[in-house]
Amino acid sequence: MACDQWLAKLDTYLDGELSAEEMKAFDAHVRTCPQCAAQALARVQMKRAVHSAGQRFAPDPAFKARILQQIAAQGAAPAKAAGRRSIWNLAWAFPVAALALLMITVLVTGLSDRRSQQQTIASELTDQHVATLASATPVDVVSTDRHTVKPWFQGKVPFTFNLPELQDTGFELIGGRVTYLDQVSGAHLIYRIRKHEISVFIFPEKSLPRNLPSNLPAQNAFHLVTFSEAGLRYYVLGDTNPTDLEALAALLRRAASS
Repeated sequence: MACDQWLAKLDTYLDGELSAEEMKAFDAHVRTCPQCAAQALARVQMKRAVHSAGQRFAPDPAFKARILQQIAAQGAAPAKAAGRRSIWNLAWAFPVAALALLMITVLVTGLSDRRSQQQTIASELTDQHVATLASATPVDVVSTDRHTVKPWFQGKVPFTFNLPELQDTGFELIGGRVTYLDQVSGAHLIYRIRKHEISVFIFPEKSLPRNLPSNLPAQNAFHLVTFSEAGLRYYVLGDTNPTDLEALAALLRRAASS
C-alpha cells in the first residue's frame, strides 16, 4: 500500500476507528515510514492545540454577571447621554479601543504561543512515552549493553551519541528505537529504575525549533528534564521522582561530554 493510501486513513487511525487488524498494520507501517510518522505527529499536535484553544478562554460566571450589570447600567442612563457628546466620544473610543485590543492581542498571543509550544512538546513526548510502553514491541533493539544499542542507531539517525556506564547506579538500559519530534528524527532510549520506565529522547539541537524552553511543564504524573550537550538536545521523561530523572540526566551529560 502506497503512503498516500495510508495517509488517507490517518485521521481514522488516530481516532481509533479502524479495525483491529488495520490498526495493527498501520502501527507497524508508521514505525518504519518517516513520512507517515511525521504526518501522524503533526496531526496529533493539531488536534491537541485545537482542543486546548477551545478551553482556554471560557468566561466564568462572575465575568458574565459583570457584563450584564454594565449593559443594564448603560440602558438606564438618561436619554440625553445618547446625544452629540456621546457620539463624539464613541467616535474616538472605537479606534482607541481597537488599538488597545491589538496591543493586548499581540502580547497575549506571544505568551500563549510560548506556553503552547512548551505544552505541545511536553505533551508529544509524554504521548510517545506512554504509547511506546503500551506497545507489544516498545523497542527495536533490545539490549542492556550500551555497546550494542549505540551502534544500532548508526545510519538511522543523523548524529552520534555516547551512553553512560550504569554499573552500581540503579539504572538499567532496556533498549532503543528511532523516533521523531517536529519531523526531526532522533533516538528514543528506555531505561528502568525500581520498576519505573524512563524515556530518554535525543535530537540534534540545530534541527529543532529555535528558542525551545530549558524547562518544560510536567504532564499529569510525568516529570520532564531537558538539557543540551555537544550539540544534542536530551529529554528525560518518566513517572518516577524528579531526583531519579536528574540523576540519569547527569549520567547522560557526563557521557555526552566525554
